[in-house]
Amino acid sequence: MSPERKYPVGIQTFERLRKENYVYIDKTDLVWKMTKESPYVFLSRPRRFGKSLLTTTLDSYFKGKKELFEGLKIMELETEWEQYPVIHLDVSNAKNCQTAEELREAILFMMKPLVKVFGREDDEAKPGQLLTGMIRRAYEKTGKQVAVIIDEYDAPLLDVLHEEEQLPACRRVMQEFYQPLKASEAMIRFCFITGITKFSQLSIFSTINNLTNISMDSKYAAICGITEQELVTDMAPDIAMLAGEYECTPEEMRAKLKRQYDGYRFAKMSPDIYNPFSLLKCFNQRNIANYWFESGTPTFLIRQMQHFKTDVTTMERIEAAAEAFDQPTENMEDALPLLYQSGYITIKDYDKESYTYILSIPNMEVRTGLVSGLIPAYTGLKRNDTQGFALRFWRALKRDNLDTAMQELTAFLAGIPYVEGFKEKLNDVKNYEGFYEYTFWLIFNMLNVYARTQVKCAKGRIDFVVQLPDTTYVFELKVNGTAQQALDQINDKGYFLPYQTEGHKVVKVGVAFDRDTMTVGEYLVG
Repeated sequence: MSPERKYPVGIQTFERLRKENYVYIDKTDLVWKMTKESPYVFLSRPRRFGKSLLTTTLDSYFKGKKELFEGLKIMELETEWEQYPVIHLDVSNAKNCQTAEELREAILFMMKPLVKVFGREDDEAKPGQLLTGMIRRAYEKTGKQVAVIIDEYDAPLLDVLHEEEQLPACRRVMQEFYQPLKASEAMIRFCFITGITKFSQLSIFSTINNLTNISMDSKYAAICGITEQELVTDMAPDIAMLAGEYECTPEEMRAKLKRQYDGYRFAKMSPDIYNPFSLLKCFNQRNIANYWFESGTPTFLIRQMQHFKTDVTTMERIEAAAEAFDQPTENMEDALPLLYQSGYITIKDYDKESYTYILSIPNMEVRTGLVSGLIPAYTGLKRNDTQGFALRFWRALKRDNLDTAMQELTAFLAGIPYVEGFKEKLNDVKNYEGFYEYTFWLIFNMLNVYARTQVKCAKGRIDFVVQLPDTTYVFELKVNGTAQQALDQINDKGYFLPYQTEGHKVVKVGVAFDRDTMTVGEYLVG
C-alpha cells in the first residue's frame, strides 16, 4: 500500500479532504438524490458519524465547486452545477449556555462570519431576525434561492434537556432562531438540518410543517458511516495493511473489525454500518481500540440513564415500535429514545408482522465504552480499580481457575461503596437476584466478553450466561436459597443444553449470595 494514503481523522471539511487527497468514501449520489427529493430535510445520526462532513459536502455542492467532485458518483448525475448563496451554521458553537440570554449572545457571535458576507441591519437584534435578514439580502443580491445548512442544531439544548427552569427559555430562543426557515420558504432552495437527537416540530421547528425526516428512511440509511461493501471494496488496501500489522489474514482482520466497529442500522432495510470515525482512526493508528469513547461517555447520557433508572441489562434485546425510540427526546418517559439517537443501541432486525423493531448494543466498542462509563457512575468505584479487577478475573477464567475468579468477584462486590443513585437497587436485594444480575452484567461486559442476563430457553430463563471462545459459563443466582439449589435448577431445567457443542466446554455454576454482606456466600460448580 502506498505510504501516501491518508485518513481524514478529525477532518470534517469536504473541500480540504478532497484537495489534500484524504481517503473519501463516496456518498455523493445520495447527496444529489436527497437535494432533489425535498426542499427541507432533517437527519439524526450519532456523534462522530460524519454529519459535519455531509454538511460541508452540501456546502461545496451548492456553491458549485465542481472541481472537488471530479471522479465521484455525482458527476454522472449533476449536469447544471448552478451556484447558490449558502448560509452554513454549526450550532455546536453555542453549547454550554445556562441561560437564554447566554444562548442568544452565543448564536449572534456564531453568526459573525456570515454577517461579513451577507450584512446586518440595525433592527436585527435577535438571532432569528438576523437569519431572516441574511436570507433576504442573499436572495436579493444574487437573484438565487439560498441553501441553508445547519449542523448540530440540538447542541445547545442537550445539556439542559431535563432542567425544568432552563430548557423552556432556551427552547424559545431556538424557536425564534429557526422560525425564518419556514417564513422564508420562497427564498430557500434547500434546507438541511442535522443533529444527534430529535426534538419535536412543535417545540423547535414550530412553523416548519414540511420538514422531511430521513433518519429512518431506508434510501438514506448509508448516507453516513461505512457499509460492509464499502469496506471490502474501497478500503481493501487498508484491511491488508492492518492484517499485516496483526499477522493475520485479511479475512480474519475483517472479522475483528466487524466485531469491534460494525453493527449499526438506521432503517428497516439497512446494511450494517461501521462507525466511520473509529474505523478510520483504527487504520490511522494501526491498532484496534475503543476510539469512540476517547473523551468518555457523554455525561448527559449517564445523567439521563440515572434519571430514568435505566436497567442496562435490558439493552441486550429490546423489542419496540418505532414510536418508542424515534420520538422527541424532550417528551421521552425513559432513556430509550436518547440511547438510540445517540448510537448506544441500534436497530438489529424488524418484524414485519408485528411492526416491531429489535434493538441492541451495536458492537464491542460501544459495549465496552458504555460499561466503562456506567461502572463508576453506578458503583462509585474508580475506573482503573474496576479495570484492574477485570484483568485479574479474566486471567483466572482463561486459566480455567474458577476458584480464583470467584474469590476476585467476592472481594470486588464487597468493595463497592454504592453511591447514592445505586442504593435504590439495594432495597430489593433480599427478595430477588436482580441486583446481582445487573452488577454481573456490568462486570463481564467490562471484560469484553459476551454476557447476557435472563436468557430465554425451553424451560425458563437462565439468570446469567457468559460465553468465552472455548467455554460457556451458565450461572444460576440465589439470594433466598443455596448454591446446591441453584445448581440443581440448572440441571433440572437443562439450562446448559443449548451450549453443548462438540469441543466446547460448559461450566455450570450455582451461586448463593450472603444477604448481610451483599457478596458471594457460596458457590458450586457442576
